[in-house]
Amino acid sequence: MAGLKEIRTRINSIASTQKITSAMKMVSAAKFHKAQDTFFRFKQYSNKVDEVLQQVASTAHDPSVSKWFKKQKNTRNIALVVLSSNSSMCAGFNQNLAKKIVEDGAKTLGSAWGTDGLTIFGLGKKGADILSKKGISINLTDSEITISPNFDDTASFCEQHILTPFNDGTYDAVYIAYNEFRNPAVQVPTIIQYLPYKLPEGIEKSSNESDNFVFEPNREDILKVIIPMALKTSFYELILENSIGEHGARMTAMHQATENAIELSKQLKLQYNKARQAAITKEILEIVSGAEALRG
Repeated sequence: MAGLKEIRTRINSIASTQKITSAMKMVSAAKFHKAQDTFFRFKQYSNKVDEVLQQVASTAHDPSVSKWFKKQKNTRNIALVVLSSNSSMCAGFNQNLAKKIVEDGAKTLGSAWGTDGLTIFGLGKKGADILSKKGISINLTDSEITISPNFDDTASFCEQHILTPFNDGTYDAVYIAYNEFRNPAVQVPTIIQYLPYKLPEGIEKSSNESDNFVFEPNREDILKVIIPMALKTSFYELILENSIGEHGARMTAMHQATENAIELSKQLKLQYNKARQAAITKEILEIVSGAEALRG
């Protein structure tokens, strides 16, 4: 059995850890609620923009516009954007996403997986680090966008590294790997096809539907503005969803760490009391034994 001094030291150490995890839990909770509020407010706007995009997609007959929706027969060059966090202590938030990419990469990305045709962008330091340790090459890591997401920086990155290369034919498809937010304790690692944009079932491009819309000044110019704007909006929504997932995961992890510290502290205090009682009992026995020896 450990000595009283050692047990006291461990109790004090766990108490300090409990204060830290409790404080981190409160900080993460504040960030989570703020990020959640921002996400759900922006989602209303994003849904409306996405609705407009789906409506006008039926009028996109010009090749310069329709390629945003047309799937290539051969997808040799693919870009994968990995959304993760910049800091740790968020349980399996980053590890589970990296595991999903490694396990489903070949199935989802096809022949481009593991070749020079795959370009990986790591938005968030931890995800990029984990993938690099697994032997997966990261072409670009940006740790600033996910720290405090804002639309301007996100749209600039999307325009420069995703939309323009795809429009120029550098990429045949673009995928995004992120943690889909369900609740603060559950984030589901997901890989989705971002480009070409997948239209919901039932929405087809037909010349008859295009007659229902009036475009001013003209259809081509309007579509060339609406489509990139909608794609940037969708990308920013995923960044925000990744942010609330990170804060939710960290808040849950710190809550569990605090509860574990409390439970461990109780066990150590019980162990300390037992050790102290045993020491007292031993001293009493030694005193009684000494007294009996003197009488003897």
